[in-house]
Amino acid sequence: MIRELAVENLAIIEKAVLTFESGFTALTGETGAGKSLLVDAIELALGERADSDLVRTGSPKATVQLTADLSEAAGVRAACIEAGYAVEDDLLILSREVSAEGRSTCRINGRTAPVSVLKTLGNALVDLHGQHDHQALLHPEAHLGYLDRWIGAPLQELLRPVASAHEAYADAVRRLEAFQRTNQLREQRLDLLRYQVNEITEAAPLEGESEELEAQLIRLRNAEKLVTASASALTSLSDDEAAATELIARAVSAIEAVTRFDAALEPIAESLRNVQIEAEEAASALRDYMESLEADPGALDLATERIDLLKRLRRKYGATEAEVLAHLATAQEELAMLEDAEANEESLGRTVETTRADLMAACAGLTALRTDYAARFAIEIQRELRDLAMAKAEFSVSILAHEPTANGADAVQFFFSANPGESPKPLAKIASGGEMSRVMLAIKSGLAGKDGVPTLIFDEVDAGLGGRAAATVARKLEELARHAQVLVISHSPQIASRANVHYRIEKVERDGRVVTEIRRLDADEREQEIARMLAGEHVTDAALANARALLAG
Repeated sequence: MIRELAVENLAIIEKAVLTFESGFTALTGETGAGKSLLVDAIELALGERADSDLVRTGSPKATVQLTADLSEAAGVRAACIEAGYAVEDDLLILSREVSAEGRSTCRINGRTAPVSVLKTLGNALVDLHGQHDHQALLHPEAHLGYLDRWIGAPLQELLRPVASAHEAYADAVRRLEAFQRTNQLREQRLDLLRYQVNEITEAAPLEGESEELEAQLIRLRNAEKLVTASASALTSLSDDEAAATELIARAVSAIEAVTRFDAALEPIAESLRNVQIEAEEAASALRDYMESLEADPGALDLATERIDLLKRLRRKYGATEAEVLAHLATAQEELAMLEDAEANEESLGRTVETTRADLMAACAGLTALRTDYAARFAIEIQRELRDLAMAKAEFSVSILAHEPTANGADAVQFFFSANPGESPKPLAKIASGGEMSRVMLAIKSGLAGKDGVPTLIFDEVDAGLGGRAAATVARKLEELARHAQVLVISHSPQIASRANVHYRIEKVERDGRVVTEIRRLDADEREQEIARMLAGEHVTDAALANARALLAG
């Protein structure tokens, strides 16, 4: 529950600190005194949208800090820990700063936090029913949420498989739709891929081929020089009268002829024989080399064309032959998939049908549960309406089929009749403002203690009510305060008199500027305030007597 609210430089609130207790707290004051600003302050602390217009004129920023006691709010404490914010001494401190330039800073227990986390914790901590929140009942799409919160844990157990099935179904639909969008360009893509695959396949590049071709090109361009040098070397080796091979052969013969006279010459003869063999092999290799240079006079043109072809491929598909071949593999894979598009689309369509069937099966259990609990919920709300002086009112819940979502395949609508003899009709079409307020309060009363929210805040729940109706609403709020902390901003003396803590909000002028002051009232001050609410500006003895009677009642 909320322990303290500290506000600084928020519109006409210069500085205010309010402490709260368990039970029922009333906040009253004349119209325009700043009661709605307190609601704005609480909403800021709970993560609602920040507006720089709320910053007090001349101030650099507005600050709101809300301190909550989580000793009896295990669910909120668990949400804090799950979000990564430690809770010490069971205290949760939510703070918000809004600069005059519109920048907003959120903190949870002193640590900066995203506004989304602040809002999540705020929703778990406080249920704020604003002046126009009963208008949510005008929108049938909101009715499902009220029923589900009343059902509670049994519904949550069934919601998990429904949400999982819906995620699988939505993913299947997305993949099918994406495929179909891509398929519109299928033929164009097929033509491109087929051209690329054919171009690379026909060229048949090899890894490292360009380097080999460049070396070959240099050799072919210098073929004449290579032939001349090779011929000259060959002549010197074997084709001249004084050829090296002939001279070496003579040397071998001369030495071999005398080795019998000195064995020391044998190694020399062996060396000369080796030189003779190497010289003859070199001459043979030179002849083969010269023949290879002269064998294909068009080799230069072929090498040049091949290099140009590989360059074109690398410009299109990759910096090297390896990258070109990798692109070929990718293109072939995509081409195979697109050529099998019809089969792929059928497969995706079957997946959509299967996952939808699974979703509808999961939703069926949820529908059965809601149908069972809807009748009980209607009985409970009708009983609450009896307590709110609507003895003849009838309330019922209708569950209709709806396109499946993560919340199931149900649409919920509340039906209502305030007068006997009139059959219930859609609540949004027939209820008056006062009736709508009491229906909302009946729903809140039915939810008390079930949805785990420790603090309920009502901003002018008495709108459109007076006399006996206001008194019954006051009694109902008092009953609600037995299950949760209840804070009520009200113009009704009947409601304010039921509270166990009472704050008065008023405008005063200080140093030439209007400011809002908020004071906790003692017994005498409270009597004066209730009398003012009864009689207006001029408090009479009769009004004071009535105030004492209300407070005593």
